[in-house]
Amino acid sequence: MKPVGAIYVASNRCRFTVWAPEKKSITLHIVQPAERTIPMQAEAFGYFSVDVEDVQPGTRYFFRPDGQPDTPDPTSNYQPEGVHGPSAVVDHGAYAWQDANWRGLPFKDLVLYELHVGTFTEEGTFDAIIPRLDDLLDVGINAIELMPVAQFPGNRNWGYDGVYPYAVQNSYGGPEGLKRLVDACHQRGMAVFLDVVYNHLGPEGNYFSRFGPYFTSQYCTPWGDALNFDGDWSDGVREFFAGNARYWFDTYHVDGLRFDAIHTVFDSGAVPFWELVNREVRQLEQQLGRTLHMTAESDLNSPRVIRPAEVGGFGFSAQWLDDFHHSLYVLLDEKGRERYGDFGRMEQLTKAYTDGFVHSGEYVKFRKRRYGASSAGIPGDRFIAFNQNHDQVGNRVKGERLSVLVDFDRLKVAAAALMVSPYVPLLFMGEEYGEDAPFYYFVSHSEEELIKAVQEGRKEEFKAFQWDVEPPDPQAEETFRGSRLHWNKRTQGKYRLLLEWNKTLIQLRRTHPALQSVNKTTVRAYPLAQAGFVLVRQQEDGLRQLICLFNLSDESLVYHMPPVNERWHKTLDSTEEKWQPHPTSTKQAVTESVQGGETVSLPPFSVLLYSGLTA
Repeated sequence: MKPVGAIYVASNRCRFTVWAPEKKSITLHIVQPAERTIPMQAEAFGYFSVDVEDVQPGTRYFFRPDGQPDTPDPTSNYQPEGVHGPSAVVDHGAYAWQDANWRGLPFKDLVLYELHVGTFTEEGTFDAIIPRLDDLLDVGINAIELMPVAQFPGNRNWGYDGVYPYAVQNSYGGPEGLKRLVDACHQRGMAVFLDVVYNHLGPEGNYFSRFGPYFTSQYCTPWGDALNFDGDWSDGVREFFAGNARYWFDTYHVDGLRFDAIHTVFDSGAVPFWELVNREVRQLEQQLGRTLHMTAESDLNSPRVIRPAEVGGFGFSAQWLDDFHHSLYVLLDEKGRERYGDFGRMEQLTKAYTDGFVHSGEYVKFRKRRYGASSAGIPGDRFIAFNQNHDQVGNRVKGERLSVLVDFDRLKVAAAALMVSPYVPLLFMGEEYGEDAPFYYFVSHSEEELIKAVQEGRKEEFKAFQWDVEPPDPQAEETFRGSRLHWNKRTQGKYRLLLEWNKTLIQLRRTHPALQSVNKTTVRAYPLAQAGFVLVRQQEDGLRQLICLFNLSDESLVYHMPPVNERWHKTLDSTEEKWQPHPTSTKQAVTESVQGGETVSLPPFSVLLYSGLTA
């Protein structure tokens, strides 16, 4: 795989390489510190290269394809002046890494935490995250997942409008800032995941077509023409993005990547792009001697995503499990069925626990067709489950988090439902203490026509949901500022209580033997009518069991404990006084231990966990 971009060698020497297969000539235009123009030499397979002396780190440059205007490097490692400005040479060897002994963490042991760099702190930088890492560790979070940090227009964006996949956002702190953050995480025993986007490139600052056929009109995505992964000259596009995955692991020492909407990457070739990129990363894993995780967002409900390439799969380590969120959310918030009309039955939630995909070949009204395939039997650590993420919150017109949509008892139930699942859990920033500030969609474009298109597009998108308010202006700075976390809340009142609840759940997940198994054949779940459900988690050898009783109704429920044990001991009880923001003596006391075969009464919207030994 050919290195592209500005590769700083040493001693102020740099090799510049760009892929432009249908161009006759490329000129390198160095603009700072001293202006120079240098013709580049054509090479095989559409590449142009030139070795240049007297080039220091920080040197700013453009390319001129076939005499066109100055254009940033598609493989730029840094855009200090934004998406329209010159690219900058980066000496990646200059950073003194302190993580030589870091070998990563097993995927099944992770508690992921998705965060947006710009709104996680007031400063909105990589460096500002570092002082908060110990707070996350204290809760039990051991992996952060950064929303995309590839260079986007302006300084306010979710990151999915990025246009330079190799360049780290300048307003976040650039390449050095990201390295410091990753290093700080590894020194604390935390993993770092990065969200990357290979299904489209943002419109503003997108000059890729000046160089080559990066796009194809053969397929269409929600964002326009698809990237060219299987047409004429697609080898260069495939190498560009496969090399990008290797780049984040090798150059920035990240532990995992999350690939956005892989179902909108189209490739009919004999070796699909996702198989190619996973194969490249597995080879790199052997070279680096540490575990590299590849996770996907997929709308296919297809086990192929997480099956090995040897048996016809794409080879991802794990994928996001949207069906878990949908199944649980609609049972917690009655208005949820307005968004997820194909969900709402308790048996769908229990299927999410035992199988994974809820829609596995049934007719789905939303899609107007049969949809999905079964994932029964696939280990739990091949899925990432969540109650919230950037999409579930940010794509609501008011940007409401779950903490705004449901009451405190339901929040506790939701947290417990996630943490006792056989899946790798993911929290959205602030979820651990019930942050109630919104998380909106925001941008900071500079082109008036594009700004208007985004504003109108958001309004049109929300029409189908018949919202009674106007969506906030994505371009307005106050929309961005209103999405910031309020860190002071986590030490106060109900927020502190929910923080402790999540901390207790994560600790239980790590210490209870029955919650260590990712073998879904040891998981049993069944409804209690349409009012609640029972989840049974069992230790791999069958010795220890954890019975999780959930009441998702406004009425008390009665459950008969299995007779297989002489005694079941209460492990966790959401109704205890210490978990109430406003304790009251009218709360029903729950027995600390019960005999096998005896009944347990579950108060409304509660969760009770009982441990026992099998006979």
